[in-house]
Amino acid sequence: MFKPLKKLTALALAGAMLFTGCTGKDGKSSSKYDKLLDPQKPVSIEIWHYYNGPQKIAFDDLVAEFNETVGQEKGIVVNAVSQGNVNDLMQKVTDAANKKVGADEVPDIFAAYTDTAYAIDQLGLVADLDPYLTGDELDEYVASYIQEGRFGKGDPLKIFPTAKSTELMMLNKTDWDKFSAATGVTVDQLSTVEGLCEVAEKYYDYSGGKAFFGRDAMANYMLIGARQLGCELFSVKNGNVKLDLDKEVLKKLWDGYYVPYVHGYFAAKGRFRSDDAKTGDLIALVGSTSGAAYFPGQVVTSDTESYPIDAMVLEPPVFAGGEKYAVQQGAGMVVTKSDEATEYACTVFLKWFTDSQRNLEFSVSSGYLPVKTAANKVSSVDKALQSTAGDDSSVTQNLQLSLPVAVGMVQNYTLYTTQGFENGNDARNVLEKSMQQKADEDLKKVQAAVAGGQSQKQAADSFCTDENFDSWYDSFCQQVESAVNKG
Repeated sequence: MFKPLKKLTALALAGAMLFTGCTGKDGKSSSKYDKLLDPQKPVSIEIWHYYNGPQKIAFDDLVAEFNETVGQEKGIVVNAVSQGNVNDLMQKVTDAANKKVGADEVPDIFAAYTDTAYAIDQLGLVADLDPYLTGDELDEYVASYIQEGRFGKGDPLKIFPTAKSTELMMLNKTDWDKFSAATGVTVDQLSTVEGLCEVAEKYYDYSGGKAFFGRDAMANYMLIGARQLGCELFSVKNGNVKLDLDKEVLKKLWDGYYVPYVHGYFAAKGRFRSDDAKTGDLIALVGSTSGAAYFPGQVVTSDTESYPIDAMVLEPPVFAGGEKYAVQQGAGMVVTKSDEATEYACTVFLKWFTDSQRNLEFSVSSGYLPVKTAANKVSSVDKALQSTAGDDSSVTQNLQLSLPVAVGMVQNYTLYTTQGFENGNDARNVLEKSMQQKADEDLKKVQAAVAGGQSQKQAADSFCTDENFDSWYDSFCQQVESAVNKG
């Protein structure tokens, strides 16, 4: 399905990466750590991750390359195991860390978001990676990616950045072009949340009652939308969270999602919004760059009928007058606390994997963003994408469209993610579900009213009141506070 970049064939080049003659932040040299490794007695490393499909194929290929080159030379054997989706992985890591009956041993490396890594670190199981990295090496990475992985006393590096993502707007260009020609709407109107809502209403009228847009991650909308409006919902310092549930900001978030949703302009029907795009239930969505590969190449209208579509990729909308914030997401790799030889061997692999050229190879095969500053240039990505020229699969074409836009956002947006804190996953789940559940519940009531003879607009308008917002807002605040303060 993919045409990966030509692999590096010179073993000397692969072995001469960033691993020799360097001094770590604690004054130790990597040459000293090298002496802990013995090709005759290789260190075995098990990695748990959540990559599937194109991502898993790309990751497995690079693991095999490492084992055949640097791993063989230094005495490191890596075994990578997919544990399903990210929630499956999180549960298995948590069970292993807590020595739950029937659980496996904690792996040497596991992919994790900050909240999971923070929870495992509280059990004393996470290694500090600073001793194995020099200041110059750390400076090669996008600063916010490194900072995301620092927490605990002294701010040690606990999460190694390997692959990141942000969010993009994906459009069914084929149906958009028809809509645009008929109504005069332009893609420029999609640059703001307010403009998006106006366009979605026009599409509803144009299409005879179809939704225009959907979101994959409501928590991202809440967190990033608030930052664009000058508010940080979860401000974390030294593991302690401070809440700022500004009512005026939450009202704008409500107006930017709940209101168009109950009117039928937005939708969320399938598991992912790309599923809804495939069935023609919407023609635009905001989702992860790593999920852009799955945007459909056709719309299926029945069991026997479908038609091909082209994709268009845009930067996600920002609230009018707001700051250009975008989400920074994608799990990093956490090394389990062990002996120095194993921890160093893990770091050798992670540094090898995130070499700029190699990380670009993974990016163009998976949709994830590279983690080094030098690789996060549109020119670098365009050059790397040349290896996929001639591959006309919708997956590859989507990546060719999405990656340059995403990398440009790394340069032009402020990327944001919350730091880890106790009960952070629970708090994020409230953001993910609260407004969406309220919108779904009220949409059913709207549909019942329409079935009883009211117009869609009249029925929906009756729910878009200050009183209804106030009721939801009070409930939302209680849910967040309960999640954060859970014992």
